Amino acid sequence: MKEDIHITLIQSNLHWEKSEANLEMFSEKISSSREPTDLILLPEMFSTGFSMRPEKFAETMNGAAMKWLKQMASGKNAVMCGSLMMKEGEKFFNRLIWMRPDGSFEYYDKRHLFGLGEEHNHYSSGSQKILVELKGWKILPLICYDLRFPVWSRNTDHYDILLFVANWPERRIHAWKSLLIARAIENQCYVIGVNRVGDDGSEIHYSGDSVVIDPKGETFWCETNHECMHTCTLSYHHLNHTRESLPFLKDADEFRIKL
Repeated sequence: MKEDIHITLIQSNLHWEKSEANLEMFSEKISSSREPTDLILLPEMFSTGFSMRPEKFAETMNGAAMKWLKQMASGKNAVMCGSLMMKEGEKFFNRLIWMRPDGSFEYYDKRHLFGLGEEHNHYSSGSQKILVELKGWKILPLICYDLRFPVWSRNTDHYDILLFVANWPERRIHAWKSLLIARAIENQCYVIGVNRVGDDGSEIHYSGDSVVIDPKGETFWCETNHECMHTCTLSYHHLNHTRESLPFLKDADEFRIKL
């Protein structure tokens, strides 16, 4: 049986397009915590907010934000995860980074770009998911708008945790909360959603509603309209018992995603 896993969610306001200020702010928050954790989750585009000016604010994989992630992961002996605007060649990506304490990392480029916000006009879409492992748990990390497309997150890889880092506006928060629950039920996994709070530079308001949901779709933690840092413990026994007593995944349809 796998060990329980400890995951810390940071729901925060963000300094609009001010990377240095955001990194300093998150450093203070993370350093203030004495609670042991295995994984620290930050919102989507945690260093800038959901900006459509990557040509001005995007970094490279050798930039300050990546160095900061390495430093924080090493210092806390925990994986750091969040997304950044990233430049590679002549393209820009909304890129999720999975940074381990030893400095090794993996990344995922957001597949579904938010057309309503013209994200597709500024960023390139990714085409490959990543499946990462921590303490024996298999984890699928995705970004915000990916939540609306259940085929992309369908549990064909036998993962245990599905997580979303987001900048999801309050005006559509009902969809956020409803779809996160649906993803947990249909994939029989823990689902974690980390969202920001406050107003961004486009005068869009975010209520947070970061959430932890169990494999039956039951919410056991959620926070609205407040900055917070919360560490939850996920039980592999509970996950395993749910799947054994309700063996629905074995009846799922087989399919391939055509890219």
